[in-house]
Order: sequence, then structure tokens, then C-alpha cells
Amino acid sequence: MRRFLYFIAHFEILAVSAVLLSAFWIQFAEWEFPYPLCVVQRMAMLLCLMGPAVIIIDGLKQRDVSSSAVMVGYGMSILGAVIGLIASTRQVLLHILPDDKGYGSAVMGMHLYSWAVVVFLTVLVFSALGLLLCSRWRPQSSGKRSFSLIVLWILGIIILGNAVSVFCEAGFHLYLPDNPTTYRLFSGI
Repeated sequence: MRRFLYFIAHFEILAVSAVLLSAFWIQFAEWEFPYPLCVVQRMAMLLCLMGPAVIIIDGLKQRDVSSSAVMVGYGMSILGAVIGLIASTRQVLLHILPDDKGYGSAVMGMHLYSWAVVVFLTVLVFSALGLLLCSRWRPQSSGKRSFSLIVLWILGIIILGNAVSVFCEAGFHLYLPDNPTTYRLFSGI
């Protein structure tokens, strides 16, 4: 059970990273620029992933993950999920009218901001369960450092990709446009 809890931290990073990669696909392959609330949701997802990263890093240092690392990690995930849930719910409520087609294309019948609500609720449940189980079973490292390092590198690349994406969209402006239609960094070239 203890190793399973450590694996859950890896799974959470990989699952939410897959969501962020699919958002990149829609942004770059289908040329749909992220709305400012979408950017906030992406940053909240990254904050959600900082929690499992803390747990994994602590497991790389020592075999038994410390209780403080689990509490800090899942606390960060809960904070990120609450922030993201507020942003994604706000965006859902902006497009709740019957004739409103929403922002962007739908994926499996729901817009990305609606899927974000599902992701953030799932992170809340996983984090709460992790905190509840922590009192009895603290996560224990499996000893497979290479898998953990690969997962952390994937997270680092996704963080860098989001930073570059937002910088290209905003350019040297302080705010993102309400309805982005171009990458402002390159529009003046």
C-alpha cells in the first residue's frame, strides 16, 4: 500500500500532464489561443502538480516519505485545485446561456474549461484521500529512481512550455487580451 501511494503521486503528474499536453495540441495544432482564464487554469494545474513533485523529491532523498512532505504536497495540490476550480467554474458560468456556443471547440462533448472542472475535482479527491491515508500509511519510495526522475523531467518540460506559451501570447504586454487571436510577441514583427 505504501508503494502504491508513492506511485499515485507519479500517476497524478502524468495524468494532469496529459491534460496539459492535450491543451497544447489544441492550441498549436488547431490554432485556438488560450483565453486568460484558460491560462489561469493551466497555472493552477501546474500548482496541483507541485504537490506530488514534493512527495516524489522527498522519496528520492529517503526511502520513507516524511509526513511533512505529504502534508505540504497535498496541501499545495488542494490549494491549486481550489484556485483552478474557481477559475474553471467562472468560465463555465460565462458560457452557460442556452444560445452560447462556448469558447473553443468541444472535446468529447465538453469544452476544455468544463473538463478542467472534472480535473480539479479529481485532484481534490486524490489529495484528500492521500492526506487521510497518510496518517496510517506514509508513501514509500519504490527505489526506481529513473522512473521518478523521468516524471519530474516531464513536469519541468511542461512548466517551461507553459511559460514560453504565455510569454509568446502576451509578448511584452502586462495583460493577456480578452479574446486572443494572435501571439502578441510575434505580431509586431
